[in-house]
Order: sequence, then C-alpha cells, then structure tokens
Amino acid sequence: MTSGKQKIIWSGIAVLVLIYALFPVASILSTSFKAPSDLTSGKFLPSSGASTLENYQQILVGDAQGLFLSALRNSIGIALIATVIAVVLATLCAYAIARLDFPGKKIVLTTALAVSIFPVISIVTPLFNLWRNIGLYDTWLGLIIPYLSLTLPISIWTLAAFFRQIPWELEQAAQVDGATTWQAFRKAIVPLAAPGVFTTAIIAFFIAWNDFVYGISLTSTESARTVPAALAFFTGASQFEAPTGAISAAAIIVTIPVVLLVLLFQRQIVSGLTQGAVKG
Repeated sequence: MTSGKQKIIWSGIAVLVLIYALFPVASILSTSFKAPSDLTSGKFLPSSGASTLENYQQILVGDAQGLFLSALRNSIGIALIATVIAVVLATLCAYAIARLDFPGKKIVLTTALAVSIFPVISIVTPLFNLWRNIGLYDTWLGLIIPYLSLTLPISIWTLAAFFRQIPWELEQAAQVDGATTWQAFRKAIVPLAAPGVFTTAIIAFFIAWNDFVYGISLTSTESARTVPAALAFFTGASQFEAPTGAISAAAIIVTIPVVLLVLLFQRQIVSGLTQGAVKG
C-alpha cells in the first residue's frame, strides 16, 4: 500500500516537473503561430481562426530568410565541427588521465575545471582584438576555437569519469592476444565507452549551439553569425513592432535539431551504461 502511494506521489511530482519544464516551450510554440494583431491579446492560444504560418514564412521565405537561413547553416556547421574536435581530443585526453599515472594529472583536471567556470564575457574583448589582428574575426574558425574552450573541459571531465568505470583487464586481454596499445584502445575500450562518448557529444553540441556571447561579439556579417546572435537582429514590420512572433518561430525551428539528436542517440546513450562491470 505504501509502495502504491509512493508511486502516485512520485508520478504527480514528475507530472508537475514536466509541466513546469514544457510550459515555456508550449508558450513559445503558441506565440509562433499568432498573428501580429493577436500577440497583445494576452491569450495563451491564438484566437479562433487567427492561427497563421506568417511568422514561419517570414524567416524561411520572407524578409528574414537571408538572415535566418545563413545563421542556421553557420550554427549547424560550427557546432558540429566544434563538437567533433572536442570529443576526439577529450577522448584521448580522458583516456590518458584515467589510464596513465603521470605528473601533473590533477593539474590538468583542475585547469579544465577552472576554464569551464571562467566567465566568458571577461575574455571577449581581448579575443576580439586578437582575432581582428590575425584575421580570424567573423570566420568559422574564429568561433570554433573559442567554442573548444567551452566544450573541451566538460567533455574531459565527463569522459574521464566514464573511462574509470571500464575494466582495464579488457585492454590487457586484447594486448595478450597480440593487439597494440592503439588497437586495444580503438577496438576494446572505445566501443565500451560509446554511451559516454555520445552523451559527451550531445552536451558539447548543446553548449556550442546555444552560445550567444561569442556569436555576437566575434562576428559582424552573415558569413559566420550563428542563430542565437542573429535573433538579436530580427526586426518587426516597423520600429514600433517587436518581432516576437518571428523570434518564437525561429526558436522552435532551432530547437528541432536538438530534439532530433536526443531522439536519434537516445538508445546509444541509455544502452551499455551498466556494461563493463567486473565481478570479483
């Protein structure tokens, strides 16, 4: 009986948390379908018969097409490249930290943690001046490099913790069978670490995808400006009209890749999290 009551209580808490988390998304989704005349009505849903695709048309085929689509392309390309580089480097670094005993290992982890909590806004100005001098301002590479400073620390910490859970007896067994250290790492350790790698990649992608400070400070044209920065340049039909509907529609569209990533790699993330246990 107590167990049944606990399930009901926890189910109710889960529903409340779900409503709390999804309500802002539902509000933005509703706003994206509202006509400009309906935005000030105060109603949560569009008025009867007033639902429209005008906001989506504006950013996909209308006046804001060039600004939004180029920014979307930049966000996808820059975030993917930064994620791949961060995951590859973090995998090698985390493996060395978890497997090898070398001087300064704790310093590497401490430095990674310090970098991850360092305020981004404090280095934007010097980075802006440096990028202008060496020609990286308003380029993809000029954003990928700073994004690595955001994604690498959390990737190293996540993967290092995951590699520590993998039994190194498997690597030793592979080496006994004739595999080199690199072959044992690539064929025995990496497959077991796949759930951690997928999880780290998604976290790194989220960080790069949602960045605003670097995106708006280190770009000046549509050649490298990302979506979070481009949303700040949306304008309404006049100087007295806020582009609330267009921004809401853009927010919904840029959320779709994130949702697809989670759905696509959900099984890989969940499966195998308990693999690698060694029974004594």
